[in-house]
Amino acid sequence: MGPTEIKFGGLGGQGVILGGIIVGKAAALFDEKFSCLTQAFGPEARGSACSAQVVVDKEPILYPYVHNPHIMVTLSQDAFAKFAPELRPDGMLLIEEDLVKPTNLPKGVKVFAVPATRIAEELGRKMVLNIVMVGFFTAVTGLVSENAAREAVKDSVPPATIDLNMKAFDRGFEYGKKLVAAKA
Repeated sequence: MGPTEIKFGGLGGQGVILGGIIVGKAAALFDEKFSCLTQAFGPEARGSACSAQVVVDKEPILYPYVHNPHIMVTLSQDAFAKFAPELRPDGMLLIEEDLVKPTNLPKGVKVFAVPATRIAEELGRKMVLNIVMVGFFTAVTGLVSENAAREAVKDSVPPATIDLNMKAFDRGFEYGKKLVAAKA
């Protein structure tokens, strides 16, 4: 199949970079694949556009940059507006449904939406919306295994927050599984 290009986009403070790191870590450390990550963010610490680009493959990766992602995850309308033109016509778009309203998508793009912020707020910490999205990503794309993603989350968050982050992952994963089953 070749390398799978993924782009996560959102605003600083939404955990976009960590989401990309977790997916790459899940692939490389726990699923015996290869992955690489590049990241970009504005000069402000919070509130500016940022992105994480991840490439995953079964073979060593020769080119680490994402130009036409197969999978795009957007957590803000600004990120959608900025990055959506890069998405492949047959690509997959995962969005935070309360914050992103997709328009003018190429024909053939599959859109999957999750209320990640609402779910995170229900869990008591808006900050875990990125982990909700990682769970959702895992269920919808099948690119990394559930076990690998779980281990990568545990390995990437502060020890005191593992339980909360695993609950966030589970909620996103279950939401994604139900959505995929409904679309089948």
